[in-house]
Amino acid sequence: MNKQQLADILKYSHPKELYIVDWENKLVVLTCPFKVIAKGNVGRINKSEIVEVDEIKVTMRLTTVYVIEGQAYFYYHFDIWPL
Repeated sequence: MNKQQLADILKYSHPKELYIVDWENKLVVLTCPFKVIAKGNVGRINKSEIVEVDEIKVTMRLTTVYVIEGQAYFYYHFDIWPL
């Protein structure tokens, strides 16, 4: 994927909103800040620590990244705290 293709995809996204499908198979929009819980130790965050996501970004390979206290973390290190 080149930068132009990424730019075309990102024009439909918002850095403060994340769309998820919940356990009832319903589409839900999460607006920043929302809470997540760490699955393990990652960066300055300890396992089972609950933190707030300030912003959502994506990498060039379209991997979701959470910005937490100014640091970027891949989404798969966290579970979304129950809605």
